[in-house]
Amino acid sequence: MSEYNKDRMDPVSGEKVEVDGVYKNEWGREQELKRGDKFPSDVMLGETEWSQTEMSFDNHHEGQTDPRLIPKENDADKQGKINHPRRQMDRGKK
Repeated sequence: MSEYNKDRMDPVSGEKVEVDGVYKNEWGREQELKRGDKFPSDVMLGETEWSQTEMSFDNHHEGQTDPRLIPKENDADKQGKINHPRRQMDRGKK
């Protein structure tokens, strides 16, 4: 077991979900849970531990960049927008 996971405890059935995402129980059953839900009990195991396998992101569900982040032609603040992936702002003397 790695040093990071030594003192870590996964959530158990009945506890509140803190982060939206896909969770997997001890038997490998995956379920999507939202923040505020309670971790369900397994039909066969009863109370079980859950571990997060994926995080849910609502902002890129269509696979497109949020239109608010795309610079417009008549936009006054083009520097604040990302117009190239390798663009870096000059931070003074280097």
